[in-house]
Amino acid sequence: MAEIKKAIATYADRSVEQRSRWYSPAAEAYAATRPSYPQQLVNAVVARSGLTAASTMLEVGCGPGTATVSFAELGCRIVAIEPNPQFCLLAEEICQQYPNVEVVKTSLEEWEPQQERFDAVLAATSFHWIPPEIAYPKAAGSLRENGWLILLWNKELQPPLATHEALREIYRRHAPELERPYEDAATVAGILTAMGQLVMESQLFHGAQQGQWLVESLLNIDDYLTLLTTYSPFLALDPDVQAALTSDLKRALQQIHGDTVPLTYTTAYQMAQRV
Repeated sequence: MAEIKKAIATYADRSVEQRSRWYSPAAEAYAATRPSYPQQLVNAVVARSGLTAASTMLEVGCGPGTATVSFAELGCRIVAIEPNPQFCLLAEEICQQYPNVEVVKTSLEEWEPQQERFDAVLAATSFHWIPPEIAYPKAAGSLRENGWLILLWNKELQPPLATHEALREIYRRHAPELERPYEDAATVAGILTAMGQLVMESQLFHGAQQGQWLVESLLNIDDYLTLLTTYSPFLALDPDVQAALTSDLKRALQQIHGDTVPLTYTTAYQMAQRV
């Protein structure tokens, strides 16, 4: 748990201004390559929460609308807040056909709910960017009694273990801070469980539920490398280092896999109701 809290702090300790600009260089790449949330996951969340077209939802950190459209199709009213201006534009574009969605350029810290209380607060791979001492009370305060906090997670896409090990020397050479152990199913489950425990530690929610699936994907190698550049550790690299790293990764991946690379990732939800 201590390691999870430390990892979250590396994101949440940034100021709102820093966070609002963090993904700007990769906003379009993020929208193009980050995976969506599987329909199976969305269906499970909707069934367990009882959300309908009559429901209201606040989405926190909607990014380019990756998860927004899946819930917009329910017809429910969604207020999607996002501090990054490039993400806001992309979210507005992808949600054009959904008049029930309102995209608001602001952070959870700065947003004021006024008198409205929502049936659900949704955060899709975004809640770790907000300090827990702000995130959970603000979410709870935005919900009606027994309203749902819904956290969705898409973990990082990983190549096969043998490929991961073959690439480690390239990471060591160019960006040793990016070298990380392979996350097997048990490791990912432990991370997700620890993050779910943070919700209950806030003592503002009850009735925790969760579910997860392993998803297989096949990406063109160029698309995979573009995807990598949307992850925060890559964004923090010097541009020259990033270019040299991706060039060597591409060469190695082509030697191992040809034109495409097989990938897997865990997609998950965590839900709890406001006390």
